[in-house]
Amino acid sequence: MPSLKEFRNRIASVKSTQKITKALQMVAAAKLKRAQQQAEAARPYSDRMARVIANLAAAVKGDSAPMLLRGTGKQDVQLLVVATSERGLCGGFNTQIVRLVRERIGELQAAGKTVKILCVGKKGRDQLRRNYGSVIVDYIDLSGFRTITADAATIVSAKLLELFAAGQFDVATLFFSRFRSVISQTPSAQQLIPAVAPKGVTPPDLKGAVYEYEPSEEEILEALLPKYMNGQILQALLENQAGFYGAQMTATDNATRNAGDLIKKLTLRYNRQRQANITKELIEIISGAEAL
Repeated sequence: MPSLKEFRNRIASVKSTQKITKALQMVAAAKLKRAQQQAEAARPYSDRMARVIANLAAAVKGDSAPMLLRGTGKQDVQLLVVATSERGLCGGFNTQIVRLVRERIGELQAAGKTVKILCVGKKGRDQLRRNYGSVIVDYIDLSGFRTITADAATIVSAKLLELFAAGQFDVATLFFSRFRSVISQTPSAQQLIPAVAPKGVTPPDLKGAVYEYEPSEEEILEALLPKYMNGQILQALLENQAGFYGAQMTATDNATRNAGDLIKKLTLRYNRQRQANITKELIEIISGAEAL
C-alpha cells in the first residue's frame, strides 16, 4: 500500500496535468472558431472553381488538353499526398487519416501499382515511416505557419508540380480530414492530378446557351488548373486545421474529465489510508495503556 506522502504526490501530479489539459482545451476552443470560419468561407470558392473546371474540361479532350487535366495517360505510379497535423494531443485525428491511406496502399499494391508517399505534417510521416519509410519521397514541414494560409498551399502545390514535371508519378491523390463538427471529422481522398472535380460537383446548367471563349478553353485551363489545384490543397489544409482543433478540444476535454475522476479516486484512497493509520495508532496506544 502506498504511503500517504506518495498519495499526496500522485494527487498533486494529476492536478498539474489537469491544469495543462484544461488550458489546452481552452486554447483549442478559441482557435477552433477562427479555423472553422476559414474552412467554411473557403468552401464556396472551392466548389465554384470546381464547377468552372468541370464545365471547361467537358469541352476539351485528347492531346489538346493541358497535362494537368489529361495526365500521363497511365496509372502505374500513384503518389499519395498525406496531410496530417504537426502536433499531437488530438485523439485519433491523425490515425484515422493514416488508416485510410494504409487501406488505399493495400488496394494499389494488390493491383500491382507502384506507390509513393508525400507527407505534409509530421504526425502522418511518423506513423507511415514505420512500414512505408522506403516509399516516402519527401516531407513538407508546415510547423512554421501559425495558421494555414495560401502560402502553405503554394509550397505543397509547387512540390507536386515539380515531381509531376520530373515524371515521378502518374496520379496524385490528396488525403485529409474533412471538418464536419467538433466531434466529427471525416477522412477523405481527393484526386489532384489528373484534375477531376470532387464527387457531387456538376457543371453549371447553361440552359442551352453556347459560349465562345477568348482565349480558347485549352489556354484558360492551362492558366486555371494550377490555381485550381492550389485551391483544392488550401481547402484541404483548412479543413485539416479546423478538424485538428476540434479533435484536440474533444481529447483534452476528455483528459480533463478523466483527471478529475482520478483525483477523486486517489483522494478517497488517501483518506481511507489516513483513517487506517489513525485507527492503527489508537489501537497501539490503547493496547499500551492496558498493558500498564
